[in-house]
Amino acid sequence: MRLCTRNEVKRVNPSVLIVDDSAAVRGFHGSILRNVGFEVEEAANGYEALEKYLAKKFDLLLVDVNMPKMHGYELIRQIREQELHGFVPVIVISTESGENDYLEAFRVGANLYLEKPVDPICLQLSAKMLTGIR
Repeated sequence: MRLCTRNEVKRVNPSVLIVDDSAAVRGFHGSILRNVGFEVEEAANGYEALEKYLAKKFDLLLVDVNMPKMHGYELIRQIREQELHGFVPVIVISTESGENDYLEAFRVGANLYLEKPVDPICLQLSAKMLTGIR
């Protein structure tokens, strides 16, 4: 039996689903994460994100709070109830900055809360930390 060497092991880039009703924000966050090796998919609202989550395993979710059709907190709550593909880390990225916003995000299952506008380096480091990539 032959073992694979380190150079023969194919690396798979971690996948992230970016959920925000603003195409500009999705593009900005996607660009930041593509620069450090993430495969990026986007959803414009919570319903679209839930459909994508049910169809595919993601390594990370970035979720806005205030969106049409399904609020970000409701999306996280439903994902945590399903845990269809096992545990997936969730970063909430929002303009909301009150203590109650943070508490609600963590209550429904978010792992991290970042305020917009997000610092690109902070987003990259947070995403890498939560997905375990170097």
